[in-house]
Amino acid sequence: MSPSAAAPKKGGARKQRRGRGKGVPPLLLELLAARGPSGYEHAPAQVWREAASKFASASVDVVGTPRAIVAARHGDQSASRRLLVMGHIDEIGLIVTHIDDDGYLWFRAVGGWDAQILVGQRVILDTDGGTVPGVVGKKPIHLLRDEERKKVADIRELHIDIGASDGEEALTRVRIGDVAVIDSQPIELPNGRLTSRALDNRLGSFVALEAARIVAEAGGAGWELAAVAAAQEETTFGGSRTSAFALEPDAAIVVDVTHATDAPGIDVKEAGKHELGSGPVITRGSNLNQGLFELLCQTAESERIPFTIEASARATGTDADAVHISRGGVPTGLVSIPIRYMHSPVELVQLDDVDASARLIAAAALRLDGKTSFAR
Repeated sequence: MSPSAAAPKKGGARKQRRGRGKGVPPLLLELLAARGPSGYEHAPAQVWREAASKFASASVDVVGTPRAIVAARHGDQSASRRLLVMGHIDEIGLIVTHIDDDGYLWFRAVGGWDAQILVGQRVILDTDGGTVPGVVGKKPIHLLRDEERKKVADIRELHIDIGASDGEEALTRVRIGDVAVIDSQPIELPNGRLTSRALDNRLGSFVALEAARIVAEAGGAGWELAAVAAAQEETTFGGSRTSAFALEPDAAIVVDVTHATDAPGIDVKEAGKHELGSGPVITRGSNLNQGLFELLCQTAESERIPFTIEASARATGTDADAVHISRGGVPTGLVSIPIRYMHSPVELVQLDDVDASARLIAAAALRLDGKTSFAR
C-alpha cells in the first residue's frame, strides 16, 4: 500500500463503538490459520471457496483465484450487468533459494518485508512431506564488529535453521522453492481488536465474501455480484488481472487494508486520519471512479456507517491498479480497512471496521439498478 493523503468527510470522523462483543468470525479465523504466500494460496483459497459454496456458485480459476457468483434478483432487467467485489487472499512469505552443506536454508522475500522484522522469528515451511518448523537466524550481536552493529539487517544475511545436521539431511526435508510464513496465530485483544499475520489481506477476501453473503440473503441485487479472492497481489497482481479480464465486470469494488494512523510516529498530514474504529476508508483518486466513490460515501451516510476518506494521487498499490485498466476499462472503487503494523506478524485491526466494510459494500451493491451509470 502506498501512503497517501486523506481528508475526512462530514459524518465520516465519528468512531464506532468499540468492542461490540461479537468475537472473531470463525471463517476469518480459519482463513488466517491457513498459510498461503503469493503463488501458493491453495489452503486459504479452499477455505474461502467452501464457505462461498454455501450460498453462491463457487469455482476457482487456473491461477488459483476462487470466485463466488450471486445472481441478480429474479426477473430484474439489469441482470446482465455485473459488480466485481475483490479482496486478495495471498500473504507475504519467504521462498527457499539455496540449501548449503551445513543444512542452512537461504531465502528471498515473497512480497515486501522489513528484514528487521524477520530476525529471530519462528517460521513454518510447507513441503511435499508436510510442515517443517524453523527459525530465522543471523550472526549474534556479540560477534558483530562495531561497524556491523550500525547496519540494518539485510535479508541476504539471514538464514533459516531447521535443526538439520548437514545439507544432505536438510535436502531430505526441504526442496528449493518451498515457501514459509512466520509461525504466528491470531490473538484477540481488548476493545474488539485482533492481531495476526496475513490480515493483509485475508481481511479483504473475507469482506468480499461477507458482502456477497449479505446480498445473497437479501435475495440478490439489481446486478449480478461476483466476489473474488485474488491470488498473487503481493507479487504480480496476477489474480486481479485475470479475474477482471475473464469476468468482464461493469464496475468493481476492491477491498484491501490501509495504514491506521493512530499508531506512534505517523504523520496524519501525509497519510490522513484513519484511526482504528473509524470505519472503512473510501479512497478518492486519479485512477478511481468518482461515481463509485460518491455511491460508497452516500451509502455510508445513509446507513449511518462511520468512514474516512483517503486521497490517492497516483497508483493505489492495490488490485484496483490492475482492475481499472482491464479490457476497455472498469469503473473501480476502493474500500480499505485500517490496520496497524502492516507486513508484520502482528498486524492489528478493530473488528468493527471489518464488519462495517462488509455492510457498506453490500448496501452499495443493493442500490444498483438498470439506471445506474458510472460513466465519466
